[in-house]
This record gives sequence, structure tokens and C-alpha cells, in this order.
Amino acid sequence: MSESWHSVVTESDFPAEGKLAAKLAGWYVLVAKTDDGFRAVNDRCTHQAALLSGGRIRRGAVMCPLHGARFEMATGKCIGAAYKDLRNFPVRIESGVIEVSLPDEAPGMEELPVVL
Repeated sequence: MSESWHSVVTESDFPAEGKLAAKLAGWYVLVAKTDDGFRAVNDRCTHQAALLSGGRIRRGAVMCPLHGARFEMATGKCIGAAYKDLRNFPVRIESGVIEVSLPDEAPGMEELPVVL
């Protein structure tokens, strides 16, 4: 599967709260600044398809605001529960711009959040 880089925001304009939700090429993406740098995951809880971007990020993990499941931002691994891991995306900074590499193929229904 081929992938392409997509610009998100300049590093200097990244929100002070440490996270940013974006829709890029049909993908819902959550970008977070962690102690290890910028990380990006699919902005969809694998349990009930809720947007994760409304949740807290602590110690490098995002918490689902719907039911509290936690996922590591670096790996997408579910912590302390048996839910499927998140898809994570490579992140780079080019000329001060945060970029995320996303599949060129549009996300399937199992990758899309429920958005009301």
C-alpha cells in the first residue's frame, strides 16, 4: 500500500494543549506532542468508534472520552484492555511543518469514527 506525506500545521502553531485533530485525505488523524516528540494515530477508538481527540493525553497515552480505554500514542497499543490497537502514522517535521504519512487508499468503515 502506498503512502503520501500531508502537511498538518507549522510546529510553531501547534496548540499549547499538546494535541490537534485533523481530517487529511479522508483520514481522521490525532497528532499529539509527547515527551518523545510528535506522534499521530487514527482518531478513532477501536472499541466504539468514538473520536479520541476529545480525550486527555497523559504519559504518552490518549484516553477515550467515551469509555476510558487508553492507547499509547507511539505504538497505538491498547493499554489495560483487550481492544484492538490503533493504527499509527509516521510523523516528520520538514522546514518547520509537521507532516503525517497516510495511506493513499481511503479509509474503510472500520477506520472511520462515528461523527455526529
